[in-house]
Amino acid sequence: MLSKSRVKYIQSLSQKKFRRSAEVFLVEGPKCVEEMMAEAPQAIEAVYALKEWCEVHPAVPSLEEITPEELAKISQLTTPNQVLALVRKPQPAVAFDPRNKISLFLETIQDPGNMGTIIRLADWFGITQVAATPDSVDFFHPKVVQSTMGSILRVKCFEMETTGLLHQAGMVPVWAATLEGKDIRELEVPDEAVIVIGNESRGISDALRTEVDQEIMIPRFGKAESLNAAMATGVLLGWLRI
Repeated sequence: MLSKSRVKYIQSLSQKKFRRSAEVFLVEGPKCVEEMMAEAPQAIEAVYALKEWCEVHPAVPSLEEITPEELAKISQLTTPNQVLALVRKPQPAVAFDPRNKISLFLETIQDPGNMGTIIRLADWFGITQVAATPDSVDFFHPKVVQSTMGSILRVKCFEMETTGLLHQAGMVPVWAATLEGKDIRELEVPDEAVIVIGNESRGISDALRTEVDQEIMIPRFGKAESLNAAMATGVLLGWLRI
């Protein structure tokens, strides 16, 4: 039986400040938890699961069987799904380094689904690092983690100010996706670049727009006003990699 203090601690991890102080985040559902167990078993701090899940995974370390009522108390999902794990945050071994690779920089991305999908896209296309401004949704927000489907452990995620990006990029070109940029079909695919994706409704800020090396645009063939941040990222990464 979970103690009140343990329930309170797990519930607190829904908030960024407590995730940061504890350096722990939540993972829920069989698929996501099992992916985490396979990818980084040493990072699993505790696993809380219903009887049926425990019976299938009896050898999982730090496993505790709980009731459906207890799972409902600690879950962040509308419909709790069998198992919840506490996972220690990965610590990037090095600082953000854009040299000799394609990197993503996200400015004020606020939708957890978009953030998680972008990280998953990065993983799919072999992008090893993603940086985001501090006013973006937290990389380890429960909904972000769910959307990444395990990619959160394979992609290095950095929080960085815009000025930090421009300083770190050095000679690496910084290209920002905008509606007024140069058609990507007219550009040569670079071997290294930082691709900037802006806020879902406002795009990139005026301050950043004046400092990037190149604005780029996905050509539009229909009448849709825009693409959302994750969709645009997918198209650009496909163009860069294929």
